Amino acid sequence: MELAVYNIKGEDTGRKVTLNDDVFGIEPNEHVIYLAVKQYLGNQRQGTAKAKERSEVSGSTRKLHRQKGTGGARIGDINSPVLVGGGRVFGPRPRNYRSKLNKKVKDLARRSALSAKLADNEIVVVEDFNIEAPKTKEFLNIAKNLKLDDKKLLLVLANQNKNVYLSARNIPSVNIMTASDVNTYALLNNNVVVLTENSVDVINQL
Repeated sequence: MELAVYNIKGEDTGRKVTLNDDVFGIEPNEHVIYLAVKQYLGNQRQGTAKAKERSEVSGSTRKLHRQKGTGGARIGDINSPVLVGGGRVFGPRPRNYRSKLNKKVKDLARRSALSAKLADNEIVVVEDFNIEAPKTKEFLNIAKNLKLDDKKLLLVLANQNKNVYLSARNIPSVNIMTASDVNTYALLNNNVVVLTENSVDVINQL
């Protein structure tokens, strides 16, 4: 499959890039996409949430009143979970949310996400560009020329470009990464994927 290449002014250059059908033209597998996104989000979690249970809160262990004869419910110490300031029952404890996924499954998920994006016409190819000095306004003009200024977009570069990154990092709706770092979650978490010409060559080999 071929896609037209645009310049940063939003004009069609007349050139086309060829997309690898094994990467951009497969039938998306929703289950492996789910597995990849679940693993990615799980790996982002710190897992440090902790609540104090009955034995950990500060307070006396003296029995508040005798067991029988008061006319009220039996009660233990002031650390009881039913009392204000008491411990929490089955509260969160530090744990590891990381999980593993086979490399072939992750590759299939990424290719499924790329294929789904292409099928929905949510992939745009631009010629390679550079920004001489970090300027957010200049990057906003590029997005406006491509008619993507109102969309959440992922810009995929072939290699790291400091000036482009610095120009876009203050824009909440823009994410930038290199082609070798592209993952399923990043692809799905943006409305449009903007690929530079050279990044297409890298992704075709994934």
